[in-house]
Formats: sequence, C-alpha cells, structure tokens
Amino acid sequence: MKTGYFVLAATLFAGAVAADSLKNARPNIIFVMTDDQGSNLSFMGHPYIETPHIDRFAKQSLYFKEYHVSPSCAPTRAALMSGRHEFRNGVTHTVHERELMALSTTTFPQLLQRAGYTTGIFGKWHLGDQEAYLPVNRGFDEVLVHGAGGIGQAYSGSNFDFPPNRGKGSKAKYFDPVLLHNDTIVQTKGYCTDLFFNAALGWIKKNHEADKPYFAYISPNAPHSPLIAPKESYDRIAKRHPELKKVSGRYAMIERIDDNFGLMMKKLKEWGALDNTLIIFTTDNGAPYRGPESNEFNAGYKTGKGSPYEGGVHVPAFWYWKGVLQGGKTVDALTAHIDLFKTFCDLAGAEIPADIQPLDGRSLLPLLENPDAEWEKRQLFTHRGRWDKGAKPERDANWAVRTERWRLVGRELYDIAHDPYEDQDVSAQYPEVVEQLKNAYYKWWDETVPYMINEDRECELEDPLGKRYYKQLEERGIPDWVPYDLDL
Repeated sequence: MKTGYFVLAATLFAGAVAADSLKNARPNIIFVMTDDQGSNLSFMGHPYIETPHIDRFAKQSLYFKEYHVSPSCAPTRAALMSGRHEFRNGVTHTVHERELMALSTTTFPQLLQRAGYTTGIFGKWHLGDQEAYLPVNRGFDEVLVHGAGGIGQAYSGSNFDFPPNRGKGSKAKYFDPVLLHNDTIVQTKGYCTDLFFNAALGWIKKNHEADKPYFAYISPNAPHSPLIAPKESYDRIAKRHPELKKVSGRYAMIERIDDNFGLMMKKLKEWGALDNTLIIFTTDNGAPYRGPESNEFNAGYKTGKGSPYEGGVHVPAFWYWKGVLQGGKTVDALTAHIDLFKTFCDLAGAEIPADIQPLDGRSLLPLLENPDAEWEKRQLFTHRGRWDKGAKPERDANWAVRTERWRLVGRELYDIAHDPYEDQDVSAQYPEVVEQLKNAYYKWWDETVPYMINEDRECELEDPLGKRYYKQLEERGIPDWVPYDLDL
C-alpha cells in the first residue's frame, strides 16, 4: 500500500512565522544530511526501523514535501555547496576525479565566513581530497572528515581514504577510523557516527558559549555501505523483530543516527542553544533499491539511489526554528538542494558577489515566512551521470525533467500531481508535454556540457591522502583525537 506513509501532526507547533522578513536574521544553522538514507524513517512508514527522535523533530518542523536532490552522493554535495547543478561544477560522478568540485566555484560557507560566521563540517565531504579541494580551503574553519566517498573507500586515481582505513578488515574502520582534523590526520576511538556528532556538538557548544554565529554541517557517512553498526543497535532491532532472520546493517545504522540526533537535540536544549538556531534534517539521495522483491523501502517512490525517477531524488526535508517557523506545517512548493545557497546567505546577511558562478537556485525565505506563499513555476533537471571514464557524456541516458505536475524520464511521462509513485506512463496522452520538456532538457544540456571540466582530466596526484598520511607519520606521527566532554 502506497498511501499513509506520512502522517501530519494534527496541531501546529507552538511557534509562528516572524512578522518581519527573515532576511539578515542571522540564526545559527545546523544542517544534518545523512548518506543514502532516503525515506528510511519510521515517520515515513518504515516497517522495522524506529526513529523516535527524528520523528518527534519532524512533527515539530516545517516539512518540505517536494524537496529534491541529485541521484547520488558527490553530485548532491556539489549542488548544495554551489547553488547550481552539479554538472556545472564539473561533478558528473562519485569517483575517477569526476567528484572534484571546480576550483572556480565559490561555496556558500565561504560567503558565510565573510559575513562573520564560523563554519564546521563533520563527516563526509566527497568533493576532492587533493589539497586545494579540501573543505578547509572551500569555506570551513573546523573540519573532521574521512576521505574519498566513504570510510575505507579505494578507487582509481585520487579517490582513496586514509591507508589504515582501507583493505582487508577495512569494514572494521567504521570503528576507530583515521580522520582529518583541520590540517592534522588523527587516530580516533569510537563508532564513526558517534564521532561526527560528538565533534559537531563540542564545536557548537564552544561557539554557543562565545556567542559566535555558526554553520554546522553534520554529514555522517551512514547509512552508506558497508553496512556496519554497533552490536547494541542490531540487538535492539532483533529484540523487537525476532521474525527477521538477519537484521539489516542499514536499519541498525539509521537507528544509531537517530540516537545521536536525539542526543544533539537534548544537549542543545540543556545549553539553551535552541534559541535563534535553525536545524535541518535531510539526506543526500534516495535509499538503495533493487526492486520490490528486495523488500527495501523508499516510501513508495519508484526506484532509489542512482535513478532519475522520484525514488532517486525525492527525499524528506524537515526545518525547525524554535518560535519562528510553523511546526507541523507542510510546504508543497517544488524545492531543491540548489536553493540552499541563496537561502543560507539571505538568512546570514551574507552578500552574494556578482562575479561568482551563476546560481540555478532561489531563496526559500518566502516559504519559510509563509509556507503557502506564491512560488514561481520551475523546471528541475536530473541526470544520473556515471558514464564510463573517457566516454562521451551521455545526453540521452538516465535523465529527467521535473515540474510541479510532471516528471519526464526519457520518453516516459508521469503526472506526479495525480500519480506521485509513477505507476502510469501517460506520454501517449500528452505528447505535447513530452516534446516541451524534452526540448527544455536538450537546451539545458547544450548549455551545461562546457562546464563538465573533469571529463578529460588526468589525475594530477595519485593517492593524495595516502601520501599525506605517510609524510605526517614519518615527520610527527599520528596523534589521538580526543572526543569532547559533553557532560553526558
């Protein structure tokens, strides 16, 4: 059954939209974006997972029901950071040097820094591991990240995590991983998700006590594969659901995220840090999905990660700002990750220079101020990318155009307003819509191809994090990273 995945809170949270414009309101911003989670929440109807803390948060939040991202990891992150489609930053893949975000791109954290914010990233970066591409050089003051696209990942070219995390037994490196802390490689102790939330909370507490405005980007690598979680997380699910022959590591990883999200909200409340703080929870793409026989969950949407259908790019997005945003309210406007650049800059009072990259997104401030505000119609373009290295970019494969009513996927047309799960191809009934959206896509493609600067790229520096690791090991060793004391 595909209905009833989302149950809206019956009453509004005890807060109201601010009477004045939110422009230049300068809230602290905590942006939590998990990896490959999709709609895997009990709030969205998952039959086995329990996520009580995120569920509670969602019910108190402004729910962007039509929020869209890219089909996979690095592309979403490039679009988020730049305010434009990932292909226009050179990012067409997650590996083979095609995850490197163009150095000509100005990121919104850079503009927030100029506006007096301090910025931090905790978890996954995935936009380049060579020195110039690292987050400390792209707008972040505080950094605790793994390398490549995941802990232990090792692909050709420059897409390698730190050496101790790789190879035989690398799955275990979800525990005690080697990470990059600012300019120093460190040895950590603990489970990766716990480490990233702990680091973020310690940094947030420090800035809260200093009354310093901050942007915290919490981007755990979970629940991306390999699917590894602490034993207690598996055991908890097995106890609730003895009928499961084997508890999915994905389930356990997601419940661990929920534990940490709940701890974060608890500590923020204890510290009095919820006032003037905007908190967002979302994910970077749809959950992996191998068909109905796999028993995988994506809230009824068609397909999952890596797909141009709704299941690849349509994800939950919950926005909470105590006493300011309307909790329990749904925004039906068509929105996307490319909109966050302008939104965060507007909120922070950060000037967007005229000479940076053209932005594809728009500011969400009108919808934050009034969820029912008029919203200009738009077209969102999706392409899976991932063609073979050295191959000609594939215009006619794995693409889609989304409007308020329609999704065109190649030659298939779906009336999303009446068929949100894309069960019925109506291209034969609306050939004029197919032609209109196809022509819009072809025009967009022709304009975008010149920006795909990584297609013929030769790797300039093999294994940059490996070389950095061995150099530091020889010169000064690998120090231990000490978790923050959060008075738990």
